[in-house]
Amino acid sequence: MVAITEIKEEIKIPSNVEITIDNKIVHVKGEKGTISKTLSHPRININVNNDVVGISCLDNPKRAEKALIGTFKAHIKNMIIGVTDGFEYKMKTVFAHFPIKTSVEGNSFIIQNFLGERSPRKAKIIEGVTVETKGENVTVSGVDKEKVGQTAANIERATRVKKRDIRVFQDGVYIIGKRGK
Repeated sequence: MVAITEIKEEIKIPSNVEITIDNKIVHVKGEKGTISKTLSHPRININVNNDVVGISCLDNPKRAEKALIGTFKAHIKNMIIGVTDGFEYKMKTVFAHFPIKTSVEGNSFIIQNFLGERSPRKAKIIEGVTVETKGENVTVSGVDKEKVGQTAANIERATRVKKRDIRVFQDGVYIIGKRGK
C-alpha cells in the first residue's frame, strides 16, 4: 500500500477579495465587509500565494486531518461568498389564532401577541446581522453565514409552541428561503 505524503486543496481568490493570514487567523476583506476566523490545527498549513489560498497537510495525513482540510476549505469559501454577495434568510410570520406583531429593537427581535400571550417573546440578533420586518415577511442578512443562520434559528426558536398541540397551533416565524450559496 502506498502512503500519501501530502494532501493539498486550493481556492481561487476573486479579484475584488483580499485574504490575509495572521497567526492562524484568516482575514477576508471584500466590498460588503470583513470577516475574521481562527482556523488552526498543528499539522495543517494555510497560506496565500498570489490569487490562490492553499490548505495542506504534510507527512502522511490521517482521516480526521483530511476531513478538516475540507472543513477549512468550506469555511474560507463561505467567507469569500459572504464578503462579495452576503447571506440572506427569508422568513415568514404565520398565524391562525392571534395576529402576531414583529419588530426590531436594538439587538432584539420582538414577537408580540404570540398565541395571545401578554408578555412579548424576544430573540437575540447577533452583532453584524441586520433584521428587517415588512408586514409578515422578515429578512435576516449579513456577511457571516454562521451569524446569519444563528440569528434566524434564534427567531424560530423564540416562537416554538409549548404546552399545546403543534398540529393545531402552527403559529410562528419560519425560514422559507436562503440566498448566498
